Amino acid sequence: MKCPVCGCDNSEDSRFCNACGLPLVHNCLSCGHVNPAHTRFCGGCGQPLDIALAHPPAHFRSPQAYTPRHLAEDILTSRAALEGERKQVTVLFADLKGSMELLADRDPEDASAMLDPVLERMMEAVHHYEGTVNQVMGDGIMALFGAPIAHEDHALRACYAALRMQESIKHYATEVLQSSRLPILMRVGLNSGEVVVRSIGSDLRMDYSAVGQTTNLAARMEQLAAPGAIYMAPQTVELAKGHVLVRSLGSLQVKGMTEPVEVHELAGGGSTRTRLQVSAIRGLTPFVGREAATQRLQQSCERAAAGHGQVVAVVGEPGVGKSRLALEFTRTKQIQGWMLLESTSVSYGQATPYLPVSDLLRAYFQIESGDDSPRKRQKVADGIGDLDDAPSWLMPALLTLLDVPVDDPGWESLEPSERHRLIAEAVKRLLLRESQRQPLLLVFEDLQWIDGETHAVLDGLVDGLPTARMLLLLTFSR
Repeated sequence: MKCPVCGCDNSEDSRFCNACGLPLVHNCLSCGHVNPAHTRFCGGCGQPLDIALAHPPAHFRSPQAYTPRHLAEDILTSRAALEGERKQVTVLFADLKGSMELLADRDPEDASAMLDPVLERMMEAVHHYEGTVNQVMGDGIMALFGAPIAHEDHALRACYAALRMQESIKHYATEVLQSSRLPILMRVGLNSGEVVVRSIGSDLRMDYSAVGQTTNLAARMEQLAAPGAIYMAPQTVELAKGHVLVRSLGSLQVKGMTEPVEVHELAGGGSTRTRLQVSAIRGLTPFVGREAATQRLQQSCERAAAGHGQVVAVVGEPGVGKSRLALEFTRTKQIQGWMLLESTSVSYGQATPYLPVSDLLRAYFQIESGDDSPRKRQKVADGIGDLDDAPSWLMPALLTLLDVPVDDPGWESLEPSERHRLIAEAVKRLLLRESQRQPLLLVFEDLQWIDGETHAVLDGLVDGLPTARMLLLLTFSR
């Protein structure tokens, strides 16, 4: 069977092109008959086939065309070390539920105008967490996390990417519903397992072999998923357990599997970001040694409580116990009566400005995941209500960090550099004011992954420390 796009010859039983990944068959919506992808009418019942959905636009057909430059460079730099290797990955499938029925009566150009933004939002979410879009299939994508760019936390990245694309598609669906009254709902499936990377071409196409049911089960999860839902296979649940919120759907019979599969729905992101935080919930081994380091922290705590702000940096190789030391210190009686605020930088968060600062402010203002924008705005207003001589830009700066829309033309008209300066100043004023009320312990972990904007905020805090009742505890790996 010849691919209608790239011309590659494929075996007659192929469902996807071996060269470009294009679907080579087309299931009829009326009778279910399997047709070659290039046909316009069903060979089983004669009904017209909407081939516009089977062929993605040209700018979606090549990974080289849609992969961000920085990711492409990472892939090409590391491909020599990856080829021939067996890698642990998480596979993500996403598509629009019922898209062919949705767009059956529409002109191909109109269908493309509606589908392209969906695909772009799916890809943006994958690339945000450094995944790789391996196939574009008209109304959906297949993506890999963990190869060709290796990540230990590939399952967690895939989960966050799925949540991000669902949120993005929901916003886009609201716009479409208002203009054309067409409902747009996406479904996502996730599974983790092994693949063997055979080769990576200069055009970023990756030839790989899945081990066992790695890819197939991810596709089955997507097909089972309800519109607007994210379904996970057991392997992904096990790897992401404790970091995300999941809901068991019980054991379901999955096509192609001899035994029922325990399926979970991904309900949201969890409050824990690090392995240690997850382990702490389950129970930790006794903490022994580190007396000298603990004594230094206690001395710094005493100085900070007396109004001489302190910065303590815990530096070491990964795995030596930096986070455990910080955790045990936050549990000591010495900081009773202090306000404790904690935040962590994560490897997939470097592309998100202010992510650790935003997490810290959510804790400070007690903002919960279910709070809408008006509720967030009210909590911020209450939190800064007694701040003396609060400048007019303070509220917009803090709302910006919390992803709350700002209705202030003056703020929007500022140059980006000026907004960044005022955001850093707003956080500094807020936390220094709090340290006047009560001693304040700020813990920032894994600063090796910090973004530039958060670094500027920390620099501002350090400048204001000499007379503050504040202890800034930082950890980072060499």
